[in-house]
Amino acid sequence: MRRAKITVIGAGNVGAACAQLLAAKELGDVVMVDIPDKEDATKGKALDLMQCGPVERCDANIVGTANYDDTAGSDVVIITAGIPRKPGMSRDDLIQTNVKIVSSVTEQVAAKSPDAVLIVVSNPLDAMVYTAWKVSKFPTQRIVGQAGCLDIARFRCFIAMEIGCSVEDITALLLGGHGDDMVPLPRYTSVSGIPVTQLIEPDRLEAIVKRTRGGGGEIVKLMGTSAYYAPAAGSVQMAEAIIKDKKRILPCAGYCKKEYGVGGLFVGTPCVLGAAGVEKVVEIDLDADERKMFDASVVHVKELCAVVDKLL
Repeated sequence: MRRAKITVIGAGNVGAACAQLLAAKELGDVVMVDIPDKEDATKGKALDLMQCGPVERCDANIVGTANYDDTAGSDVVIITAGIPRKPGMSRDDLIQTNVKIVSSVTEQVAAKSPDAVLIVVSNPLDAMVYTAWKVSKFPTQRIVGQAGCLDIARFRCFIAMEIGCSVEDITALLLGGHGDDMVPLPRYTSVSGIPVTQLIEPDRLEAIVKRTRGGGGEIVKLMGTSAYYAPAAGSVQMAEAIIKDKKRILPCAGYCKKEYGVGGLFVGTPCVLGAAGVEKVVEIDLDADERKMFDASVVHVKELCAVVDKLL
C-alpha cells in the first residue's frame, strides 16, 4: 500500500512538533517546508527527526526543504506558517501579516498538490482558513482549521486537573471561533458518562471555561510565544482521522453554509473527518445562552473575513 505523503508548511515550533508526531505515529512520509533563509535549519531538523527512528522504532522518511516541488502529490498539508503571537498581541493583530504569508504558501502548495486536504493552524485561525480557501479555490470540504481540537484538549485537561481523574475519561464539546470567542458547552461534557455539572460546582466550572478561553494567552504570557506541543497534537489528530479515513467527530473550523444558519464561513463545529476531508458538519441543539454566544462568535469571524477580503 502506498504510504501517505504529508507536508508541513513552516518548520518552527508547531511545524517541527507536527513532524515529530506524524513520524512517531507512522502516518506517512513527511516534508517540512520553510523559507530559503531557513532551509539549512529545516534540513537539520528533518535529519534530527529521522535519527529518532531507530530509537522510537518508527519508519518514516522526513525531508526538509524550501522547494515546493518536494511537496508534490501530498495527501494532507498542514499549514503552520506565519508570525507567532507575542505578549500583548491579540490574534486579530496578526491578520495583516499572516494573510500575506498564508496566501503565498497556499498558492504554492495548491499548485503542487491539487488533491490535498489542507489543515490550517496559522492564526488568527478562522481568518486564515478562509484565506486558504479563497486562494486555493479548493472545495470547502478539503479545507479545515485546527482550533477546536486544541481548545477542547485544554478544556479536558483543566477538568481533569480539577477532578483529579484521567483525561481519557473526559468527553467534551465546544463551538465557535478560536480563542476568546469560543463557546465551551459544559452540558455536553461528561466524565465516563457522568455529566460534568454533577462533579464540579458551577463557579469552578465557569472558572475552567474562562481559563479555556484564555488558554492561548496564558501560555504566551508564560513562555513569551505561542503554544506548540498541544496545537501540533491537535493537528496530527485531525491528519490521522483523514489519512486513516476514521470518520472521527472532532471539533474543527469547518465550512458552514446552511448549518447553524452561518451563511458561508469556516466556524468551529463538530465535524466528521475522513478521507474526503470534512465529510459532514454535525448540528446540535443549542439553548438560548449557547446560541447567543455562538452567534456573537460568528459575527467576529465574519468581521475578520471581511478584513481578509480587503487584503486579498
